[in-house]
Amino acid sequence: MNSALKEVLDLLDLEQIEVNIFRGRSPEERIQRVFGGQVAAQALVAAGRTVPDQRDVHSLHAYFIRPGDPAIPIVYNVERVRDGRSFTTRRVQAIQHGKAIFTMSVSFHIAETGVHHQAAVMPAAPDPETLAPFQERMRAVVGDNPEWRDWLSKPRAVDARYVNALTWEAQKDPSLISPENSVWFRYDADLPDDPLLHVVLAAYASDFTLVDTVLLAHGLAWGASNVTGASLDHAMWFHRRFRVDEWVLYAQESPWSGHARGLAQGQMFTAAGDLAVSVVQECMIRVSG
Repeated sequence: MNSALKEVLDLLDLEQIEVNIFRGRSPEERIQRVFGGQVAAQALVAAGRTVPDQRDVHSLHAYFIRPGDPAIPIVYNVERVRDGRSFTTRRVQAIQHGKAIFTMSVSFHIAETGVHHQAAVMPAAPDPETLAPFQERMRAVVGDNPEWRDWLSKPRAVDARYVNALTWEAQKDPSLISPENSVWFRYDADLPDDPLLHVVLAAYASDFTLVDTVLLAHGLAWGASNVTGASLDHAMWFHRRFRVDEWVLYAQESPWSGHARGLAQGQMFTAAGDLAVSVVQECMIRVSG
């Protein structure tokens, strides 16, 4: 297990300071705001700590309200909305400086039998082992740029293999512009057989590339002086148990953008082609000049 993944797992080990109150921290690195996937994952951990093990997360709906401050802890208040015979509902509020920065509603469900179908088909994609890791792709784009050197040399918790162009590649070559963005990802370590942990780590990874999918449709890229963006809301539905220490194909597309907002949606498939997770996010995209 590399140091980056160990750091993520440490971030998810929240401190319980009251029955329904938890405290989380952010990585000790110089960032302007807390990564949205981190807040969502920590909120999901807080909710899960108040629910019996026999109930799996089946959906979450979240809003990013204010940028998180990485210099101070985040307090997560869990409201036990309902404990039914089959479903459990929780509401989580993340607080910093006395104000809410994030809210999430989460629903848990016991395992039940029922009708089954899957209309979604996993898109064709090369074997992930044949694709270059993200860092190699980025080094080919930026070269030995000292502004990127340290960041690209750091280990990453998630091994991401892009099927489509990176936004930075499409910015240089408009022929690569596309509203579709597929990425293989996995956490490169043997993780415990804890269903909540795999769901939480999927939520953490889900926020990495959705805004990129909107940018890719326009040939825009992070780092350009005229582009700013942020996640606004985020929804996920978990259809089956799965593992994130095995390859998952995250097939994403952006069906619409306008009014300084963009919509992105994604589906996570196991390597066997089973639909495991559905994701929808709206983001803010502002382009000046």
